[in-house]
Amino acid sequence: MQAMSIYGLTILAALVLGFLLDALVVFLNIRALGVPPSGKVAECLDLATWEKSMAHARARAILDIVTSGSKLAALLVWWFAGGFLWLDRMVASWELGPLGGAVVYVGLLLVLFKLFSQPFKIYRTFVLEARFGFNRTSAITFMEDRAKGFLLALVVGGPFLIVVLFFFHFKGEWAWLYFWGSAAAFVGLVPYLAPVVLMPLFNRFTPLPDGSTRQAIQGYLDRIGLPFSGVFTMDGSGRFSRTHAFLTGLGRGRRIVLFDTLLTRHADAEVVAVLAREVGHLVLGHRRRVTLVAVLHLGLMSALLALAMRQPALHHDFFMERVTLHGGFVFFVLLAVPLDLVTGPVLKWISRRHEYAADRFAVSTLGDSAPLVTALKRLARENLTGLTPHPWHVILHHTHPPVLARIAAIEAAASASVPDDRNR
Repeated sequence: MQAMSIYGLTILAALVLGFLLDALVVFLNIRALGVPPSGKVAECLDLATWEKSMAHARARAILDIVTSGSKLAALLVWWFAGGFLWLDRMVASWELGPLGGAVVYVGLLLVLFKLFSQPFKIYRTFVLEARFGFNRTSAITFMEDRAKGFLLALVVGGPFLIVVLFFFHFKGEWAWLYFWGSAAAFVGLVPYLAPVVLMPLFNRFTPLPDGSTRQAIQGYLDRIGLPFSGVFTMDGSGRFSRTHAFLTGLGRGRRIVLFDTLLTRHADAEVVAVLAREVGHLVLGHRRRVTLVAVLHLGLMSALLALAMRQPALHHDFFMERVTLHGGFVFFVLLAVPLDLVTGPVLKWISRRHEYAADRFAVSTLGDSAPLVTALKRLARENLTGLTPHPWHVILHHTHPPVLARIAAIEAAASASVPDDRNR
């Protein structure tokens, strides 16, 4: 086998070590969760529910390891069997030009990846999640969602890919700045456009009818002075049994969206408490901070992409016969794997801090911690949440703090009468 450069060796080491680290952490997490409920854990999960949650955690862990291991093995076989070169020769024979060939090459790789991933998604949805009562998706709905997702990728992802490759083909050494600006605009707009333009393709939104729940929500929002244009329910129960709420839009055009599962399973006070957390994210500026961090991260990734585009050694490591636009883009994605091992835990740490702050905001504006604590306990039971995860699993995978840590922080905030975070 030909000698590899530092780029290829770094990618290979990150892929293999990342998988081994993840497998070790998953094993440690299963051990940590396998302590029978007592104390605070028993307040959230009875023995029967805990046993079911452990079975669910083990099943998910096994599937996650099998899935990631299979994807890694497939990538390594494709890599060292010369798959990247074979596809490059085939696309080159079609004489589409540098830009057209690059778009087709990347598109074909994405299609192959999606096709390889589908059996694992099918098993997760219709076997594993169905076994534990979480799946509500019919086979027809599943196929429709896959088809809509494919078309959406063509309509949205296709033009974006063309723009990215266009910049790197025609803009020379400043291409990464053009890409960074375009990607930053995309990241900034998607959170506001997705619930209005994209999500209605998959879910139905209907105005929340008048009643005690709407009055409770209206009273809370009036009390804190948050304008909004309407409250809507989303038919999440047609696909899954989990609950959620979110806000979208700007100013007086802001919308509140509640999953129908949230409304059917929780009392009005709990619904308002869950909503108060989402309001906290908005008022405390978490969206702006997350967007800023994402834009800075994109800047780093853009510079890395510019590096990958110009490295013959990187193409050589993947057995390519020439430096190509599409090869640079694909190998950049793989070159980002080592970086993600560092940035991923940092981004998740920021997210967990935001969740704690949103909880404090909810407690301070509601004036009562009980509804939020009750809602979290109910969610833990319904979602079979592992309540004692291993610290390393939290660091690597959790965007939310463990439920028991959140409850302890909420109760501490309530007893200390923590002031509104807007004034801190």
